[in-house]
Amino acid sequence: MSFLPSVPPRLLDRRPTPKPNGHAVEAGSADPETFYRDLIDQRPALIDEKLKLHARIIDEFNLTVLEKLPRAELVKQVHAYVANYVRAEKISLNRKELDIFAEEIIDEMTGYGPIEPLLKDPTVTDILINTHKLCFVERFGKLCETKVHFKDEAHLLRIIGKIVAGVGRRVDESSPMVDARLPDGTRVNIAIRPIAIDGPLVSIRKFSERPFDMERLVEVGTIRKPMVDLLKAAVSGRISILISGGTGSGKTTLLNALSCHIPSHERLITIEDAAELQLQQPHVARLETRPTNAEGKGEIRQRELVKNALRMRPDRIIIGECRGEEAFDMLQAMNTGHEGSMSTVHANSPREALKRLEQMVAMAGMAMNVASIRGQIASAITLAVHLQRLPDGKRRVTSVTEITGMEGESIQMQEIYRFVKEHTDDSGNITGNFHATGVRPNFLDELKAYGIDLPPGHFDPARPL
Repeated sequence: MSFLPSVPPRLLDRRPTPKPNGHAVEAGSADPETFYRDLIDQRPALIDEKLKLHARIIDEFNLTVLEKLPRAELVKQVHAYVANYVRAEKISLNRKELDIFAEEIIDEMTGYGPIEPLLKDPTVTDILINTHKLCFVERFGKLCETKVHFKDEAHLLRIIGKIVAGVGRRVDESSPMVDARLPDGTRVNIAIRPIAIDGPLVSIRKFSERPFDMERLVEVGTIRKPMVDLLKAAVSGRISILISGGTGSGKTTLLNALSCHIPSHERLITIEDAAELQLQQPHVARLETRPTNAEGKGEIRQRELVKNALRMRPDRIIIGECRGEEAFDMLQAMNTGHEGSMSTVHANSPREALKRLEQMVAMAGMAMNVASIRGQIASAITLAVHLQRLPDGKRRVTSVTEITGMEGESIQMQEIYRFVKEHTDDSGNITGNFHATGVRPNFLDELKAYGIDLPPGHFDPARPL
């Protein structure tokens, strides 16, 4: 193997002194399209080498000079550095693999720095940066610390600047919090000093390149087939649905999966704080809130967007997350010809989700008593679906509940399906089963008007789901 010359010293604060460790990795596919997949599936040790090399570059390169270099010069010098590192560490790579390895390092340097490999890793669902010193990731529902780090706080702030600049947002001392998103829809929350006492905090929620559909949710055990059939029928039959759950429980994933069963001829309006829905329909209009500008003006809240959406001739309105006074306008829309609309809400149970809606409607400042608010909720929402991320990291639909109306001043609910935890093994894995309660939903008659008829066995408590 031939190697390029050593990297010129003007880029380095100090020259590296790599020590061979005898570590070798088998050469894999040199096809650029499959190389990264091979790294994950067959050669995990090489991913560690890449992270280690990138960390060394962060420590030893003069990052200020580096950012001013033309890309051609950057490619040349980084390629030489990587070649020397690969040779010194005795990593077995052919020439094409070396080229791809160097290009990935460059992408990391010119993209989002040390977290670039984590963004590319399909097994990572959350990236949590606690100042420039610590970075955690969630894989398969479990949090673990990584070796990824930033050179200093200024380096992390440069990466944050790249993220927020790409979506026209800003973050500084006068506006130290921001919700943003990457081009692929990945959601990012950022908090910096003075509210982040020890330094910048970044929370990144990634989305699967292959969006989950209901069949895939069945495969991973989140839900069972009879429950899927009921939810598909409810979406097709314009039943309004509220999805509840805690942070990271899979609310948005389920909302995306359900939206695939909305008839393609319907016009959908989506309203979000940070756009993350990935609807597959051809007729989707997307709206997103806007924060205040540098003068403290220009804020556009979800409530204004809901009001505006009603003037855009929607068949259904989908609110990514209901969290404030927009709940009142959402319920009004569901009660005035926009049946089949959907939203999510943070809550610990379906009953708690309705209580939260009640509180959010009260935030709108309307002169309504509790009975009137509950009446609006009961007439607007027919189905509540609750998800939970269990302690072992697995996500489950733990309850599917029908809202049947009012009795006195109370909202009446009847559970159709539930998930029952049975035991936890020594490794912390939770075993449980989905059960039908034996209740047949009242809205089945409405579904028949759409030509939808579900088998009676779907609701038989004696049959396993």
